[in-house]
Amino acid sequence: MSYYSDASSEDMHDELETLGWYHYDLSRHAAEALLLSNGTVGSYLLRNSNGGPDCFALSVKAQDSVKHFHVTRTEDGYMFGFNKFTSLQQFVSHFANQPLLGSDTGTLMVLKSPYPWRVEEPSIYESVRVHTAIQSGRTGNDLVADAPPLGTKEGYLVKQGAFVKNWKQRWFTLNRYELKYFRDKMCEEPIRTLDLRACSAVQFDYSHNRVNSFCLVFPDRTFYLCANTGVEADEWIKILRWKLSQIQKGR
Repeated sequence: MSYYSDASSEDMHDELETLGWYHYDLSRHAAEALLLSNGTVGSYLLRNSNGGPDCFALSVKAQDSVKHFHVTRTEDGYMFGFNKFTSLQQFVSHFANQPLLGSDTGTLMVLKSPYPWRVEEPSIYESVRVHTAIQSGRTGNDLVADAPPLGTKEGYLVKQGAFVKNWKQRWFTLNRYELKYFRDKMCEEPIRTLDLRACSAVQFDYSHNRVNSFCLVFPDRTFYLCANTGVEADEWIKILRWKLSQIQKGR
C-alpha cells in the first residue's frame, strides 16, 4: 500500500522541527540504552542515520531488544520499504494498526508510544542532545505521560556480600552517575551509593555458579550482582556501560 501527496520539503522540514519524538543525532547505541531502560514494548523514536541528510532510523523497542528501521525522506514524502507516506504522523498511524516486521528475527511490533526528547538529564549527557520542556518553550501535548528521565533504572538485584559471601536481594536505583542500593523498595536511606565515575568496567560474570550474573569493577572492590532474568541482566549491563561511556566522553 502506498501513499502520495504534494507535500513540500519545507513542510516536511517543519514537521521534523515540531516532532516531539525526533531525537536527531542520537546514536544507535544511545537509542538502545534509552529505550531498553525507560521504554515499554512498542516505544519508538526517530533519529538521524549515517546514510545522509535525508536518511533516518526508526528505533523501536521489542520484547527484549531494540529494532532499527530505515526511513528515507523524498521530495514529496517518506519512504519506508516499498511504502510512501505523506508525513511521519501518517506513517505512525499506519503502523499503529499494522505491525512492523523485524527482518532479522521475524519479530512483529506495533508502534504504541513515542519516546519524547524533552526530558531532563545532567549536562554530562549533552552528547545525546536531551532538552527540557522549559528550554523548548513548547507545549507538552505530544509527550508520553509520566515519561521517566533518560538513563534512569531501578529494580531488585541479588548482591554478594563483601565479607560473608552470601547473596541477598537488594533494591537498586540508577540515576545520573549514582548507583544506590537499599534493603528493600520501601527504604528511604540507601545502604551504599556507588559513584560510577570510579567504576572501570561492567561485564558479565562467569566466576560464580549463578546465571544472569554481572559485576561492576571499582579500584577497591568488585561488586557481583545477579538479575532475575537474562533480559534484565542485559538491560542493566547496557545502561551501565552507556553511563560509563558518557562519563568518559565528559572528561
